[in-house]
Amino acid sequence: MHTPGILVVSHGSREENWIKLVDEAVNAAAMDAKVPVVSSFLEIVAGRLIQDGIDELERQGVNDIFVIPLFVSSGSTHVDEIGQAFGLPPLSKLEGDLGTFRVKARVTYGKPIDDDPEIAELLLANIAELSTDPAREALLVIGHGSKEPVFHERWQAGLSGLAERLRLLGGFGRAASAMLLPDMAADVLRMLQAEQRDREVIVVPLFLSPGYFSNHVIPSRLQGLNYRYNGRAMLPHPAIPRWLKARMTDWLRDSGYLT
Repeated sequence: MHTPGILVVSHGSREENWIKLVDEAVNAAAMDAKVPVVSSFLEIVAGRLIQDGIDELERQGVNDIFVIPLFVSSGSTHVDEIGQAFGLPPLSKLEGDLGTFRVKARVTYGKPIDDDPEIAELLLANIAELSTDPAREALLVIGHGSKEPVFHERWQAGLSGLAERLRLLGGFGRAASAMLLPDMAADVLRMLQAEQRDREVIVVPLFLSPGYFSNHVIPSRLQGLNYRYNGRAMLPHPAIPRWLKARMTDWLRDSGYLT
């Protein structure tokens, strides 16, 4: 007999508020799950790493685990290295350094957020206060990115697709995307402004929770340039708990635990 449980994995941070926002989202999503749900982290958060989460679920009698990578993009090398540690083949020649998790339960590995339609609506709500005349404005969606083959292309496809979805949804005149790795945000912003001198550019950070990248890295990379920015990340918007709950419900139903 199988006993289901869910392990949500996010990156982790030294900022307590980052952890708090993630935990609140997971807890909100898990309220009606009726199965054990554990929030764990790839790194930094002592006592709550992925192996700790596995151990806790198995301690509760779980022998069928659904792992949800709470990451922005399937272009994240972290998503792939976590999968490798659960026994999945690597997406490229890049091997992770997590080793192999100790797990007795059956494991199903889910997918990250990527270009979920609700995310475009979430981001549009985040920047609503910055927009006054969308047809005369441009959006610049900025994500972490990667220099690694395969992962770079995944980031590029996801960011450009999301930028275009946002443009259409909000009626903006132009939309583009850029990564922090490689460092391309300032060049893309200059390009948008060179195309049309009086164009206002709204910068949209694609990060799960506000922290070092949204508060410090993006402003420092764009220092000296003109743009509108409020630094709002995906959390604490309720679309993230909704996304988590939908993934949990889909797996439980597909696995026969819900009728």
